[in-house]
Amino acid sequence: MEKSLIAFIEKSIKDHWDLDALTDYKGTTLQYKDVARKIEKLHILLQESGIQPGDKVAICGRNSAHWGVAFLSVLTYGAVAVPILHEFKADNIHNIVNHSDARLLFAGDVVWEAINEARMPKLEGIILMTDFTLQVCRSKKLEYAREHLNEMFGKKFPKNFRREHVSYRRDNPEELAVINYTSGTTSFSKGVMLPFRSLWSNTQFAFEVLTLNAGDKVVSMLPMAHMYGLAFEFLYEFTCGCHVYFLTRIPSPKIIFQAFADVKPNIIIAVPLIIEKIIKKSVLPKLETFKMKVLLKVPLINDKIKATVREQMIKGFGGNFYEIVVGGAAFNQEVEKLLRSLDFPYTVGYGMTECGPIICYEDWKRFKAGSCGKVAPRMEIKIDSPDPENIVGEILTRGDNVMLGYYKSPEATEQAIDSEGWLHTGDLGIMDSEGNITIKGRSKNMLLGPSGQNIYPEEIEDKLNNMPYVAESIIIQQNDNKLAALIYPDFEIAYAQGLSDKDIEEAMETNRTTLNTELPAYSQIARVKIYPEEFEKTPKKSIKRFLYQEVK
Repeated sequence: MEKSLIAFIEKSIKDHWDLDALTDYKGTTLQYKDVARKIEKLHILLQESGIQPGDKVAICGRNSAHWGVAFLSVLTYGAVAVPILHEFKADNIHNIVNHSDARLLFAGDVVWEAINEARMPKLEGIILMTDFTLQVCRSKKLEYAREHLNEMFGKKFPKNFRREHVSYRRDNPEELAVINYTSGTTSFSKGVMLPFRSLWSNTQFAFEVLTLNAGDKVVSMLPMAHMYGLAFEFLYEFTCGCHVYFLTRIPSPKIIFQAFADVKPNIIIAVPLIIEKIIKKSVLPKLETFKMKVLLKVPLINDKIKATVREQMIKGFGGNFYEIVVGGAAFNQEVEKLLRSLDFPYTVGYGMTECGPIICYEDWKRFKAGSCGKVAPRMEIKIDSPDPENIVGEILTRGDNVMLGYYKSPEATEQAIDSEGWLHTGDLGIMDSEGNITIKGRSKNMLLGPSGQNIYPEEIEDKLNNMPYVAESIIIQQNDNKLAALIYPDFEIAYAQGLSDKDIEEAMETNRTTLNTELPAYSQIARVKIYPEEFEKTPKKSIKRFLYQEVK
């Protein structure tokens, strides 16, 4: 078997030439042949503007059909794609573009409005993703190529562009394909270098365990700049001939529900929060009435009610899917208990950017509740513990999915991947005798946002600690997934300046609102709690975070 992701892409375009490929929900649709034509034009643009194989090209914008086209074009051309989360603030986008040495940037319209090209001096051009027009051009070659693109395309394919013209280079398994940044500020973000073998292995994994066929439909709601969304709502679907619908607006439960009803997807890839919101809004209220509670206690009626509720829920998600795959964050235990009692077709996987992303998975019919499945094909896993079944230890993994390392950061790479090739995930867990992994916590401090975004508390604390009257702070995640700031104020200075305790409270609230203007929506601080004394520290003077996991 040819282990080439680009071979998958080329074959899919040829095999599914006349099928619908990518749709902006409630907007335009591209068929596979349209995608191929656009890829060809972007190849001419890249080549004529002097972009070399191995050069970096950044992509930043909301999910859309053209986002997918830009990504496929960069990969099949031989350049390295640098997907950037569109929710990052402008400063973070500038940081990543500069750190990655990107020569070009494909930007969505909202992103284009926000960024400042002067802050990205190494860029040769910024291309607007909506219509691939040049917004910024610092290269004569690029300008000429864009102006004469249709003419060049016509010369290259004088008698129409046909499927036999689709012929892409082949990737080498160890060749760098994608640099995916885990966060927006260079002091915290690491550029995860994923080779083609990782993208191929993740796609091949999906072929082996998921059930999609050509013509099947999927709703893409996770950001494609995240490996989870990119791998399992786009790359796999594209390579097996599916029709992907992009929710180009912010996916609120209402929009998602509407899209499920219209599209009737064959599989649903989601993060827990989306599923939890839909269930809490539409299912639980019906079950929590007094009458329902009484009926659920009577065994025969109970089964009947459960069957009805299950049917309603399946209908709510479009009624046409094999299973819902949940990943990216921990699942609410109450919701999971409900799904399990209804025999609802869901499963929970586990992965991380550094594995592009998959590490563990199990089909819903064999899935053990509370776990996140078993190790994925071409991967190994072990728990760093004297008794992995009973004593929690760090989860280590190695195999085809694992990254090459962190871009320009050999020290961080050395810390993450040991001499035997084991990636130290920073997650803690146990493994039962059948190989099911259950995650018990994180040894790292990273938190997960509502769509599985990485939130680094130190990054936010860093900003907060520089604000008026803040001595030290801890950012924690509450039970409702919202973030809270625990602050020990600098009482000495505040009192010396004549502030009362009420004034200090008001100052902290002002700090919170000011800080939120600098943070992406998913990492906003919902509330502040003032601590009367310093936080407890380790001998190395770092705060003992585990002591402060709740806002009382």
